[in-house]
Amino acid sequence: MARPKKSETPDLSDRVNLTAGAIERLTCPAGKQQAFMRDSEAPGLRVRVTAAGAKSFVYEAKLNRQTIRRTIGDVKLWSIEQARTEARRLAVVLDNGQDPRESERQQQADKAAAKVAAAAKAEADKAAALTVGEVWGDYIAKRRPFWGDLHYRDHIDKAKAGGLPSGRRGGGKQLTKPGPLAALMPLALKDLDQATIERWAANEGKTRPSSARLAWRLLTVFLTWCAEQPEYANLLPDKNPAKTKKAREALGKAGTKSDVLQREQLAAWFAAVQQIQNPVIAACLQMMLLTGARPGEVLALRWEDVNTQWKGISIRDKVEGTREIPATPYMLHLLAALPRRNEWVFSSPTSASGCLTEPNNPHTRACAAAGLEGLTLHGLRRSFASLTEWLEVPAGVVAQIQGHKPSATAEKHYKVRPLELLRVHHERIEAWILEQAGIVFDAQAEPGKLRVVGAA
Repeated sequence: MARPKKSETPDLSDRVNLTAGAIERLTCPAGKQQAFMRDSEAPGLRVRVTAAGAKSFVYEAKLNRQTIRRTIGDVKLWSIEQARTEARRLAVVLDNGQDPRESERQQQADKAAAKVAAAAKAEADKAAALTVGEVWGDYIAKRRPFWGDLHYRDHIDKAKAGGLPSGRRGGGKQLTKPGPLAALMPLALKDLDQATIERWAANEGKTRPSSARLAWRLLTVFLTWCAEQPEYANLLPDKNPAKTKKAREALGKAGTKSDVLQREQLAAWFAAVQQIQNPVIAACLQMMLLTGARPGEVLALRWEDVNTQWKGISIRDKVEGTREIPATPYMLHLLAALPRRNEWVFSSPTSASGCLTEPNNPHTRACAAAGLEGLTLHGLRRSFASLTEWLEVPAGVVAQIQGHKPSATAEKHYKVRPLELLRVHHERIEAWILEQAGIVFDAQAEPGKLRVVGAA
């Protein structure tokens, strides 16, 4: 047979020795969607050309009387020799009774499965490496919209690492102490088991049981939340590891607090507190007693929370979010005398936040000067409730002013009183406390211009 001229289209009826020129001259006959040019060197190797002119190497053979066709690749990307090598490999596969297409699909499926398994393992390894602190941060971020400011602050304070300058006047190089939960934060969440928490409780219960009890309650709720999250549930045991008898016993029970001001001690307490050189601290302590609020609630007051027009104060409640209490005459007098350094009512030029920190030490010194031992800041809150019993104020009124849950009151049916009704009772309470303390002032005078006579 005479060799075709280089300008001629290859004869598709016979095998040809594939060359770059032959492939270039290959065209699809008119009226057909595709055509094939067979190679004489590698059995089963073809060059396919489509009506659009696209060309590719393919392998074609018979398996179990069925035609098997597999695309090797574009002629622009594969050399003729590479295509022949691949065709010979596929021929060996076919000789072994295997469909190369199925083999390839299986290989692709295996690769995909391996990729999925590797991704799952990487995700599992990542999850297993999550620390308590990382998940704690996620927990706080997602639950923050449902919490009051003080509840949020409890979560921050109990888990803080500490080690920062205290920022207190005269503190020198004194650093802040870590929160009770700080020791647990670097641990992997998966390692936070019952034994670990029991050891933690035993250690914290020795030095700061009250703070540790609150931290333990926060931790217990946190772990319950984790168990409800798909991404964390598998990292924890079925039973909440914080709910153990040993941990509860190690932390002990909260004892009955008896640090309250008696009626006859009011004069001495007010006299000592009013002698504190820092007027912001002196006002803050008096506000704690006269409102019965939690110390943190008083310290968190912002100027925007004080409505002098309607004589109300918005308290960022630890339980309910916010509550409104009356701004009584003497309280308005105290507030009018305070400097407005920043957003905080009880500000501090030395604090990093600009807000006064709990004035435990000044209060302790004032109590010592007054001959009162053991009276804490929270004891002022208890004192308010105790002193109101002298006036037989309805328990629900006191509870609403102090922000107690309704179930904590002695009333059979708890009801929310309007601010004006609270004011009637609250002003009466304030007037009586000040009378017992020997403090006389004109309650009708404009705030800031009140004439106050100190305690006798």
